[in-house]
Amino acid sequence: MRFLPNKLQLDVLKRHSGPFVFCFFTVMFFLLMQFLILYIDLLVGKGLPFGVIVELILTNLASMVVLAIPMAVLVACLMAFGKLTELNELTALRAAGVNPFQVIKPVLIVGTILSIFLVWFSNDVLPDANQRARSLFIDIRMKKPGFDLKPGEFYEGIDGYTFLVQDMTNESDSLHDVTIFQHPDDNRKEALIKAKRGELVSEHNGETMTLFLREGTILRYLDRREEGRKITVLEETAFDRYRISFDLSDLSFSRSNPQDRSRNDRTMDVQAMQAVVDSLKREVNDQKQQVINSNSYIVPAINVDEEKSQYARRLGSQPDSIKQPPYDSRFVVLNSLESESDQQTLQSMTVSKLRNYRSLFENIITDIDWRINKIAQFMVEIHKKFSIPVACIIFVLLGAPIGMYTKKGNLGYAALIGLILLSFYWISIIQGEKLADRLFIAPSTGMWFSNVLLGIIGTYLVIRISTPFKLSNLWNNRDKED
Repeated sequence: MRFLPNKLQLDVLKRHSGPFVFCFFTVMFFLLMQFLILYIDLLVGKGLPFGVIVELILTNLASMVVLAIPMAVLVACLMAFGKLTELNELTALRAAGVNPFQVIKPVLIVGTILSIFLVWFSNDVLPDANQRARSLFIDIRMKKPGFDLKPGEFYEGIDGYTFLVQDMTNESDSLHDVTIFQHPDDNRKEALIKAKRGELVSEHNGETMTLFLREGTILRYLDRREEGRKITVLEETAFDRYRISFDLSDLSFSRSNPQDRSRNDRTMDVQAMQAVVDSLKREVNDQKQQVINSNSYIVPAINVDEEKSQYARRLGSQPDSIKQPPYDSRFVVLNSLESESDQQTLQSMTVSKLRNYRSLFENIITDIDWRINKIAQFMVEIHKKFSIPVACIIFVLLGAPIGMYTKKGNLGYAALIGLILLSFYWISIIQGEKLADRLFIAPSTGMWFSNVLLGIIGTYLVIRISTPFKLSNLWNNRDKED
């Protein structure tokens, strides 16, 4: 049967819309401020285009939406249903024979729609947004600082040169008392350039910078040969005008194609992650089966006669007089040999083979453990794409009855109760993810524990406020029967 809300249910939805929108943008604002505080050092001082900064913020907003919507749902339910009881409207509805669940029902349906939307958003939109944001972060980190000379400070932003300027005028175009240290490389020697004045000119859209120096000297280190010996001499040359060009193309910001970069669990959709998980599971099973079936992983049985003949050929040059008699060993194979040297050789070879097999098995175990850890990480992310959206439904079941019981519809009560519930929820999600990544618990347990627990509590509270049912009735009725 199609859901057609009545006037009362439409009124309840309208009361939720205002708090939901307000809380959503408030949470988005705080998350955005947290993001800017964390990465302000990365964005400022790099000379990044304004459009790149805006794109970086917008791509990171996608992950904030997934967190903000469930929070807004909880606070909106606490405020709307708290106001409903604060104004005694819930009492009037009960007196008119309206079950409180009929008031909760439209909000629960909207919460379900939001959950479906977030599942789609987390699977189809969020991975690409995370990939673009990750690619931008890498591009920004690879960008060097711009050409930024400051009076009295050494500047090493251009490879091969160190600048020191005592004074700058005319918006940093005119320089005074310029000192340039030219570092040696394959094509030039070390040099020290000093000038009284200088002027910077930008060419080719800022990718080339030309420095015109006036009234200065160049002190060069030159190699010469005298009397067959190689010596280094200093040569000082004075100049009236001198020109140096610098390639600044490496200092400019360059974009890479996000699709060319590899993806991780946060930049893949459920289908791609499931394919990786299936591939890793097949590799683990193949390695286990290979250990079980392959003869190359089994220590071969030692043929005593063959080993004896091999060692006899190796030791045949020794006179029998210097061969030590065999010693008693707890190993039957060693006792069957004729001399102590044969026993020691066989023992050394056997130990060497066993060490090789042990190293081989340890490598296999390490590979399997790595794949199992990767499977756990991908499974955590898969479950997270469903558990967090489902929180919209859980928070309706939890927020509606709690709001009715508190009988307070102001933002202060809603924010306080919401802070407690959300803190528990997010701490459970974060700790569950860490424990699941470390294989202490199953990924499903880590991602769904808080949902199941809060869902049970919320379902009980909804039943409790909508019906006369109480848990105490269960044992009270049993006492009466006894």
